[in-house]
Amino acid sequence: MSEASKPINRRAALEILGGMSLLGLTAATLGINACDDGEETPTPTPPGCGQIPDETAGPYGDITGMSENPAYYRQDITEGKAGIPLSLMLTVVDANNGCVAVPNATVEIWHCDAEGHYSEYSQPGYDGTGTTFLRGLQISDANGQVKFTTIYPGWYQGRVTHIHVEIFVNGALVKTTQFAFPESITTQVYTTAAYVDNGQNPTNNSRDSEFSDGIEYQMLSVTGNTTNGYVGTLPLGIAL
Repeated sequence: MSEASKPINRRAALEILGGMSLLGLTAATLGINACDDGEETPTPTPPGCGQIPDETAGPYGDITGMSENPAYYRQDITEGKAGIPLSLMLTVVDANNGCVAVPNATVEIWHCDAEGHYSEYSQPGYDGTGTTFLRGLQISDANGQVKFTTIYPGWYQGRVTHIHVEIFVNGALVKTTQFAFPESITTQVYTTAAYVDNGQNPTNNSRDSEFSDGIEYQMLSVTGNTTNGYVGTLPLGIAL
């Protein structure tokens, strides 16, 4: 995907998009019925309210300048990538103030495709330069919520299945982190067509380099099935 003709600064992007209110969406809104065939697999929401730990941004952070380009403030980040549909509903909250919602926060996410490849970068066996799939930003609404339509991430050697997140408040980066997925659901996903050639991920959450110290506030709560797709929710606790 080519860049917009003239990037603008973050303040201008926020002004342009600040009026875009994200309503609380359900699986039905997205055409995903998690209960159709009785295969719904719920996972518990993390107990209480806490600050999500800091984690590395990794080697594949954005280098296109998406935060300065309104074209990338988008809900659907798939760009045609094959995979099991995943609707993410993330809520930015202030962990230092009773987990009240944080509106107007900019949330940027990125993750690999079903085969373990990232956009924007040249990697062993794959050249993703010039592409921008599975990356995007949203601005939290009055309830602190953002929503992304994507696919269930694949995996690559040495890392468990995960998604990267950065959160900005008033233009300043306040959190760089990642969140994890329930291993039982990931195992099911990786038997489906888009993922099967890459096989099952040999790394689990407890042995992962980022999550081995615990994932109490980083585990996505997931419902759905491989037929109709999944809905994932997670509070993103930050300290303001």
